[in-house]
Amino acid sequence: MDQKSKYAMAGVDIDQGNRLVDRIKPIAKATFSPSVITDIGGFAGLYSLNVDRYERPVLISSTDGVGTKLKVAIQMDKHDTVGIDLVAMCVNDIVVQGGKPLFMLDYLAMGKLDTDKAEAIIKGIATGCLAAKCSLIGGETAEMPGLYAEGDYDLAGFVVGVVDNDKIIDGSSIGVGNQLLGVASSGLHSNGYSLVRKIFFDQLNWSTSLYVPELNCTLGEELLKPTKIYVELLMNLCRDWQLHGIAHITGGGITDNLPRVLPGSCRAVIKRHSWPAPPIFDLIKTHGQIPDEEMLRTFNNGLGLIIVVSEKDTADMVQRIKALNEEAYVIGTIEERPEGSPPIEFID
Repeated sequence: MDQKSKYAMAGVDIDQGNRLVDRIKPIAKATFSPSVITDIGGFAGLYSLNVDRYERPVLISSTDGVGTKLKVAIQMDKHDTVGIDLVAMCVNDIVVQGGKPLFMLDYLAMGKLDTDKAEAIIKGIATGCLAAKCSLIGGETAEMPGLYAEGDYDLAGFVVGVVDNDKIIDGSSIGVGNQLLGVASSGLHSNGYSLVRKIFFDQLNWSTSLYVPELNCTLGEELLKPTKIYVELLMNLCRDWQLHGIAHITGGGITDNLPRVLPGSCRAVIKRHSWPAPPIFDLIKTHGQIPDEEMLRTFNNGLGLIIVVSEKDTADMVQRIKALNEEAYVIGTIEERPEGSPPIEFID
């Protein structure tokens, strides 16, 4: 028996991995822009930087994963949407600073390689990349027996983009009198799932197939709604207006993410209930008996982005966002921050 067969007996099947590469090549190629100059399967991906239209081009990058939302996908044996979540979590983090996504690489790790499952996951990543106008130029699929329980896997990735140095959105131009626009999320996105799973599966003993009238769908369908990708929306807004600051509302919720873009001299005053939150958040709050402060620091509560804009631009921008099939709400203002006060104040 040759060494290769012994390796397969130990749990790593090289031939299976090669078959997966052959299957995903056309999936990834569908995302390629003319700047991609390598094929899938090489040692590295090559991307030709065409930055002539940038006066002072700056590369911008971000990395993220999907988190324990993957456990819901595994429980439902539905794996074609978590790849969209992966792309969204990465590209949204660079587009809120003005970056245009260029290319992405993913990392998929399994205890035992399941090519059908892996292909479904990567199809989701490709779907997300197409929505973000971003090329999937490579990745890594790792088979690691003994490290993951049977059926489990992990998914991570990173994205590289470009932004003109003079058009970086970093919050430095935020000032008193600016308005806060909240852009609607599709639901939970990819945060807080450890708590969500504890409430619904451990405490309530609900199943993913349970139809929940408040949600107008099954619990599993709600929990696997993909994270919204805001690239097209923000690129459109940036062409016509100055966006003073943008917060991607992910882990840490509004409470921890909005202050990341605020100057020390400013505070955000947010009106509670100035936007409609999807029903899933009320279910979590009620059944989990979670106080408002913890909800605001754990979940996005119905807002995937908060954009800081000039008051004169607010009404027109809300209309543009609606025309792009998204929803936006004026949720508060920027005020002077008294010494020693918190960066956010929630008011009724």
